[in-house]
Amino acid sequence: MSAALKATDVLVVGAGLAGLACAGDLLAAGVGVRVMEAGDAVGGRMRSDRVGGFVVDRGFQVFNTSYPQVRRRLALKELGLRPFTPGVLIRRPSGLVRFSDPVRRPRTVPGLLPGRLAGTRDLAALGLLSARDMLAPVDRLKRPTDTTTRTALANAGISAAFVEGFFRPFLSGVFLEDELETSARVFHLVWRSMLRGTLCLPTAGIGAVPRALAAALPGDTVVLESAVAALTDDGALTSAGQEISARAVVVATGPGPIPALLPAVALPGYRIVTTYYHVAPRSPLGEPTLVVDTDRRFLNTCVLSDVVPAYAPPGHALIATSVLGRDGQGREREVRAALGEAYESGTDGWDLLTVRTIEDALPAMPPPQPLTPTTRVAPGRYVCGDHRATGSVQGALASGARAAREVLHDLRTGVR
Repeated sequence: MSAALKATDVLVVGAGLAGLACAGDLLAAGVGVRVMEAGDAVGGRMRSDRVGGFVVDRGFQVFNTSYPQVRRRLALKELGLRPFTPGVLIRRPSGLVRFSDPVRRPRTVPGLLPGRLAGTRDLAALGLLSARDMLAPVDRLKRPTDTTTRTALANAGISAAFVEGFFRPFLSGVFLEDELETSARVFHLVWRSMLRGTLCLPTAGIGAVPRALAAALPGDTVVLESAVAALTDDGALTSAGQEISARAVVVATGPGPIPALLPAVALPGYRIVTTYYHVAPRSPLGEPTLVVDTDRRFLNTCVLSDVVPAYAPPGHALIATSVLGRDGQGREREVRAALGEAYESGTDGWDLLTVRTIEDALPAMPPPQPLTPTTRVAPGRYVCGDHRATGSVQGALASGARAAREVLHDLRTGVR
């Protein structure tokens, strides 16, 4: 067995958003922390790769500027954020229809008039729902008895036709499920964040977000390529046989290692998503807008290089298209055919750059969805991640912050 590593007050296992947030808060409180990360870089699922000169995020991702945890922890200007259009293009059998926020883009109001996308009653109901979600205190959105998103939309007076024509195709790409079975509490919080913030991408890729969090920590805090194989009475044991003594251990990994490290933790199901990255000689759209499909042949598609030109070398366009489930024989061909119709453009000149399948892309969040469960599992043992809150950047960061608060309380009061 290798020699023991230097002891620490708290060992954090995993350098994703939750683990980095937890470590940052503990260090700020004067507690010694070491973060052990199995991968070769920080970020967990929030990573970016370079593939043939293109920036490829690990699955299609967006960054929302309105999240409280984001504003607390990150200098947004330093990320070089580039925004998406505040709205979506909806591919219907009759062609593309634009749905935009009329407050941010008044010139798009004619597209919302009755007969184009929704009737007068639906638009009024949507206005009331959006005003409540945007302006009401967050606690009020969490208070009602939880239902599914579909039920919540019906209760708000949204017609089934408008749900199928807009909410279902749009939210399928948000929650990675196409039956609107996600918790209404989660829906209202996510809808609020979209109304109050801007969806965008960092110039250097989504991986810039966890890198910025890690850069704020002392240089020796995070140890890469060091998987933790087991927890011990005194701390943990790495896969290389090194022992680490710690007063407390916080497991902030994805779902894969948790059963071995903390068998008592019940994990939710996870959504699987595959993203196809195509390269074209020019953009088939010409604007930084998300496209969704009422026929649900794909979750969403966009020209990433229209959002962030640095995602592609000059003279090329990078298109990302996500579908539920895994890649399979003939699936890319079906997706390409759907994209030709969606963009009203030929795809013969497109090349498939790469495919990314994310097995644990998002935790399932059916009702009733607990939003603030404790991170304590056993004396000196804690768990955090987006599966302990909401499946979002805000959820991951907030869960890490909650773990730090509970660890600090227990260390200071001698709870074991």
